[in-house]
This record gives sequence, structure tokens and C-alpha cells, in this order.
Amino acid sequence: MTTHPGRIATTPRRRGVGPRIAAGLGHALGLPTLLLVAWGLAATRATNRFLPGPAAILDAFVDTWVGPAFVEDVLPSLYRLGLGVAASIVLGVAAGAVIGLTPWLRELLEPLLEFLRAVPPPVLIPVVMLLLGITDTMKVVVIASGAVWPILLNTVEGVRATDSVMTETARSFRVSRWQRLRFLVLPAASPRIMTGVRQALSVALILMVISEMFASSAGLGYRIAYFQRNYLIAEMWSGILLLGGVGVLLAVAFGLVERRVLRWYHGIREVHRA
Repeated sequence: MTTHPGRIATTPRRRGVGPRIAAGLGHALGLPTLLLVAWGLAATRATNRFLPGPAAILDAFVDTWVGPAFVEDVLPSLYRLGLGVAASIVLGVAAGAVIGLTPWLRELLEPLLEFLRAVPPPVLIPVVMLLLGITDTMKVVVIASGAVWPILLNTVEGVRATDSVMTETARSFRVSRWQRLRFLVLPAASPRIMTGVRQALSVALILMVISEMFASSAGLGYRIAYFQRNYLIAEMWSGILLLGGVGVLLAVAFGLVERRVLRWYHGIREVHRA
């Protein structure tokens, strides 16, 4: 706040909570609303039956997914997605911490890790099918096999970047290896780990759909492929819309978890900015 001779010092008024929420909703919904309006106007003039309008897709969405299909197809897909992501987080963080803390092991495994990371997970689906059969376990393994790499590699880099001074200080105070891992290494690596988890969620969602398209008689991916093969175009687009909604919900849920887990990290960044 600054003052000048002959003027009364004033403080800027802060907007209330209501206007701020309205502004946030306007920013979030403004562009999607404009796109929907443009899409609807274009659909009224288009003659291509493969590009139905938003109203037709919305009707198909309600008729298709609000009912038994949600229980028979969507919930099992989300369950497999959750198991695959959970398995990739556990395996990625555990293996990444061990590799990151062991220099000789990291040098030994680095070529193998780079090779395995370069293999596209969808090409492993036939192999996993031969080993595990067409089961839910196969689909979970496919999801985890692709989603684990961003988490593992980010965990390795995060563990390696732990402050050496803090590490030596902990050793000089004879802090046990488990306590160093729990209270120093993993918290220091948590920003990189959360970055890997964010990337893994996108990969896992893609692999969930692909694994269900390859070999399945139920699931969100299977249902979208079924609609496409039978020229049920509006229903196919409604499934794609549902997939986008699942992706948005995953992003929102991850953002809430990330803010809670990295509350200390964001607090430090705010202090530095100030």
C-alpha cells in the first residue's frame, strides 16, 4: 500500500468467494460451451452420418450408459483400471527406490530398463493372453506393464536427486536406513513420483481400452468397438464421451490427492514466489 500527500490511503478490495467461483466456472466451461455450440451448428448443416450432433450423442449416452451397461461394462473397467494403477504404483515406487539407492544396480539395469520401456505395451497383449488367458488378470497385467514405467523411472531420478548433505547428516546421526527412506528419501522424491503417477494414469486409461478391445466380452473398450463394428455411430461417440469424462474425473481426483501429498512442496514454492 502506498500513500501520497493529500490522499487517503486505501486498500484494494478483494473479490468475494462467489465472484471468484463464478469466474473459475466461466474459465472452465467457456471454451467447451463454445465448442458444443459450434458443433451443434455444424451438425445441423452436415450430411455425414458419422458425425452426429451433440443432442443425438446425449440421447444415446442416456439410453446406453444410464442403466445396466454402467454396472456390466463401466464399473468392471474402472475396477481393472484401479487395480492396474495401484499395482504400477507399488511396483514402480518399490523398484525405483531400490534401484535409485543402489548405484551398481542402477548401472547394471539401465540398458534393460531402457529396452523394456521402449517396447509398446499393446504388442505384449497377445503374449500375456497366451500366458494368462482371456481373464481380468490379463487386462490388469497389461495396464500395470505399461503404467509402471513412468512411475519407476521418475522414482529413480527423484531418489537420485535427494540432497546429499541431508543424507550425510542423517547418517552421521545414525538414522536407520528404513527411517532415511521413509522420512527423507521418499518425501524428497515425492514430486517426481507424483509426476510419474500423473503420466501413468493417462497410459493406464489407454491400455484399459485397448486390452478390452483385443479380447473381451464386456467393458468400456469392448462396448465402443462393438458399436463401431455395428455402425451405431451415436452410441460409439457416447462411449468416447464417457471415456473423456473418466479422464477428467481421474485428473480432478489426482489433483486433490497431489495437493494433499505435496502440501509441503507447494508451500515452499509459494514462499519462494513471495
